[in-house]
Amino acid sequence: MADDLVQETLVRALSKAEQFEPGTNLRAWLFSILRNFFLEHTRRNTREKEILSDYASSPDRVTQSRSPTQERETIRELDHFLWTLSPLLREALVLIGAQEMSYEDAAMVCGVTVGTMKVRVSRARAQIQVLLEAPDAPEEPSAAC
Repeated sequence: MADDLVQETLVRALSKAEQFEPGTNLRAWLFSILRNFFLEHTRRNTREKEILSDYASSPDRVTQSRSPTQERETIRELDHFLWTLSPLLREALVLIGAQEMSYEDAAMVCGVTVGTMKVRVSRARAQIQVLLEAPDAPEEPSAAC
């Protein structure tokens, strides 16, 4: 864990080197990056533990889960809905949802502002929700954003 923490700190520091102000304390800057990553990682693990404990405390949910065939069908359906989105919305949703990138990192990858990335993800989620609620509706990719 410590090695991963140090490695991620260095990767983040190198990617944000232009933000370091010469003449300031490099060690303090690196420790800030390290601390922020550690807290982010800890929060993510805490959320995962909460979700898992919620599932553990509700065994009826687990027993009511779908069969493997139903799960595969749901995944196919979601895949189909993802491909009905415009490429921009699909990319945003995959970066944030599947790749678990931060909005800042995803915005940097796409070359847009953080606000634009948030709007794209919001629109993509809304369109997926509409498709999930009304699967018989015409499925046209959105040109928005």
